[in-house]
Amino acid sequence: MASPFLYFADDRLSPAELSAACLDGHLVGLGDAYLPADAVETASLRAESLRGLLGDTLAATHLSAAWIHGALGEPPARHTVQRAVTRRVHPPLAPRLVYRDLAIDEADLVRLGGVRVTSPVRTLADLARVADPAHEHAAALLAAENDGLALRAVTWLDDHPSLPHKRRARQRLIELAGRARSG
Repeated sequence: MASPFLYFADDRLSPAELSAACLDGHLVGLGDAYLPADAVETASLRAESLRGLLGDTLAATHLSAAWIHGALGEPPARHTVQRAVTRRVHPPLAPRLVYRDLAIDEADLVRLGGVRVTSPVRTLADLARVADPAHEHAAALLAAENDGLALRAVTWLDDHPSLPHKRRARQRLIELAGRARSG
């Protein structure tokens, strides 16, 4: 069931009505939707705001999943998604979408707001495998907000031996776990 707190263009209000409500301070943007200005932003609402993009076949991963889990204050400019079903799909062609065709194991997914998102452990492991400042920053924030998550992500990496950039990611996660223990 769709959340009564989220407004999508041409769903209950037209784009012009949504713009007017934002200008009046009644609504604020949240991902691909709008939310009442006085509503509490939750992981489920952030996830559900992407339901038009993800549908039933895709899962939010990497920076998109980090935003949904609350590690980032703003959604990424380009959402990273991955196939969440065993069959091949035709992903939406969108310039603001990074699509990965490899299917994600159902055990690595959680359902939030009716859409699939990589679990916090899988999200942190994925973020640690990407060597760029945005992913490293998101990994540090996600690890800092969740006690013991970095060590669980190391265990997850150890259970998945054929991943690229695993050695660097493992080292990064151990550093993040050490920071969490000392801080």
